[in-house]
Amino acid sequence: MTQSSVIRLHANDDVLIATQQLVPGALIASENLTVCALIPPGHKVAAHDIKSGDAVHRYNQIIGFATADIAAGQHVHAHNLGMGEFERDYGIGQGKHETQKVATPATFLGYKRPNGKVGTRNYIAVISSVNCSATVTRAIASHFSKERLAAYPNIDGVIALPHPLGCGINTAGEGMQILRRTMVGYAKHPNFAGVLFVGLGCEQNQIAPLVEMIGAHEPGMLQKLIMQEEGGTTAAIKKGIVQVGEMLERANAYTREEVSVSHLIVGLNCGGSDGYSGITANPALGGASDLLVAHGATTVLSETPEIYGAEHLLTRRAASPEIAEKLIGRIDWWKEYTSRSGSQMDNNPSVGNKAGGLTTILEKSLGAVAKGGTSTLNGVYLFAEQIDAKGFVYMDTPGYDPVSATGQAAGGAQIICFTTGRGSAFGCAGVPTIKLATNNALYERMRDDMDVNCGDLITGVPMPVISQRIFDAIIRYASGEKVRSEELGYGNDEFLPWQVGAVM
Repeated sequence: MTQSSVIRLHANDDVLIATQQLVPGALIASENLTVCALIPPGHKVAAHDIKSGDAVHRYNQIIGFATADIAAGQHVHAHNLGMGEFERDYGIGQGKHETQKVATPATFLGYKRPNGKVGTRNYIAVISSVNCSATVTRAIASHFSKERLAAYPNIDGVIALPHPLGCGINTAGEGMQILRRTMVGYAKHPNFAGVLFVGLGCEQNQIAPLVEMIGAHEPGMLQKLIMQEEGGTTAAIKKGIVQVGEMLERANAYTREEVSVSHLIVGLNCGGSDGYSGITANPALGGASDLLVAHGATTVLSETPEIYGAEHLLTRRAASPEIAEKLIGRIDWWKEYTSRSGSQMDNNPSVGNKAGGLTTILEKSLGAVAKGGTSTLNGVYLFAEQIDAKGFVYMDTPGYDPVSATGQAAGGAQIICFTTGRGSAFGCAGVPTIKLATNNALYERMRDDMDVNCGDLITGVPMPVISQRIFDAIIRYASGEKVRSEELGYGNDEFLPWQVGAVM
C-alpha cells in the first residue's frame, strides 16, 4: 500500500488518517505498519501500540485518552478513545506576530453605503420584531416577486427575516439583549439598502427602542409597521407593501463600484465536519483568512463549543492579555451555561461528525480553529456585537450553523465561508455563503450545493493553491456572482437569533 493511503499530520502523532478505506492485512510501508481492522476513509489508525489511559495526539495536540489498550494498526475511534482532563498552556500572546500587509490590496465590486460601509448584495429586508408578525413579514416580502422587481435590476430581492422570538422573555435579560443586538445589526448591515420592521404592537421586543439603538439611518430607508395600529393582518400587509415599494427607487439607485477588499468582514464557519475538515478545507480557509488580513480585511472565527479544548491555540495569538482573558471568560460562561441543563462542553461531535471520523470535541475543535489561520487575534466579541477591529477576530456563538452565521452577519459580515465534509445544506439570509467541500467524493456527489473543492489537497494540490482558490472565490462572489445556496433559494428559514434564558 502506498504512502498516500494515510496522512501523518505531525511526527509526534499517535494516529494516522486514512485517505481511503484500509482493509485488515494491508501494509503501510512508510510507517512499517500492518492494518488489523477495517478503517473507513477519514478515520484514524493507531501508528503504534497505545496503553489504556495514555494521551492520544493528532496535530501534535491531545485529542483524548485511550479507554482500552490499542494495538498498532487498529481503528481508533469512540470505542477506545474518550475525553479526559489535562492542563492547557494558554501562553497568552506568545504566538502573536505582525502580518505583512500587501502594498496594493485587491479590490471587489460592492455597494457603497452613506455610512461608509460596503455591501456585497443589495437587498431590502422585512424583519419581524416578534413571532406574531412573522406571517405578515413573509407576505410582504413574497409580494415582491422576480417579475415585480424586474424594473429594478440593481436590487437582489426583498427578503423576509422572521424568527420565533420577541415575547415571553425578560425585557432586561440577556436573551432580549442578544435579540436586539441581532436585529439592530441586521438593520445596519450594508447588504440591506432598506429595512422594514414589522411588529404586532404588544410584544416585549418593541420596535421603538430598536430604532433608537440603530441611530442615524438613510432617510426613508428604515421604516416600521405595527399590525395592531393598522387594524390587523390584511391591512398591515397592504401598508407594508406600500412602504417597501417606496424604498425601491432609492435602493435601485445603488450600483456596484470598485472598492478595496479591506472593506470586507468575512465569517469563517463550518458544519457537518469530517475527518478531513482539519486537514483540507479548514486549514486552506485559514490560509485564505491570512491572505484577507494581509489585504486589510477582517475575518471572524466563531462557534465557541467547537473551539473548546483548542482555545489555547487562540490565546497564544492574542494581541493583548485582555483579549485572551475575554476569550477564556466566554469558555467559562459556556461551561456554566451547559451545566444548567445537565450537559457538558464535550457533548459533541454529532452523529454525522463521528461517521466522518471525528471522535472527541478536542479533535473536532483542533481542526475547527484551523479556519482562523495564523494571524494575531485582534478582538473577541459577544454574539451579534458590531465588529470594529481589523484583522482576525473572534465572536462568541453556538456551534449550531444558522445561529452562528446569524451572529456573524449581525456583527457585520458581508460574506461567509462555510466548510463541510458531510454536505451541510445551508445559506445565510442576505449574506452569500460560500460552501467549501473537504473531500473530492463530497464535492462530486453534491456539486449542486458546493462552491469550492478543497479535497484535491489529498491528491497533491498544494495548500497555498487552494487558499488562493478560496480567496479568489471570495472576491468573485462578493462582486455579485451568486453562490449555490442563493441559486437554490436558501436563506428563508436560516435567520435564527440565539435564544438564551428562560421562556416565560
